[in-house]
Amino acid sequence: MITEWNIQSRGHGCEVCSRAFADREAYHTLLCDEKAGFRRSDICAECWRQGHGEGPAPKGFISHWQGVYEANPPPVETIKKETAETLLRKLIGQNDPQHIPAGYILAVMLERKRLLKVKEQFIREGKRVFVYEQPKSGDLFTITDPDLQLDQLEQVQRDVAALLEHGLVLPTAPVEEVLPLEPEESSDSAPEEAGS
Repeated sequence: MITEWNIQSRGHGCEVCSRAFADREAYHTLLCDEKAGFRRSDICAECWRQGHGEGPAPKGFISHWQGVYEANPPPVETIKKETAETLLRKLIGQNDPQHIPAGYILAVMLERKRLLKVKEQFIREGKRVFVYEQPKSGDLFTITDPDLQLDQLEQVQRDVAALLEHGLVLPTAPVEEVLPLEPEESSDSAPEEAGS
């Protein structure tokens, strides 16, 4: 079964030499399809120059690009209204097929706002797959095109607007009904045996 979508965070260091990336350091990314899913490899410029990224393409090779590492800013504790990106991340985390059209629309919205960039697109199992990168974090979002028809688009747009306004309601575990135990009969209320 095709993986409908996926997020892979940018590495914070080189996969070859294990050295941590410095802020604003250039690096190379390889994306390969390994049947069970997509595999991302981030490699520092020095290891790339030494031939670790050159030569024959690795098995399942899809794409290669260069990026610039941006260190994460210190966390700020503020309550934010649901954004298209946080909602997309939540939908992907749910891995619920009913949210695939909404996730696709959110990714397109974020691309138009230049918050996500298309790094690659290809066909897998007959479906178009987009690989988006969030430039600041370097996270990759792999999203399958649900091939929406015009008559479906309006409803999906309404669903997305409702999700942005009210957020994603996460399913809660069903509460099991606990029935009271039948009181045990006490020994003094037991029927007397015949003949006693």
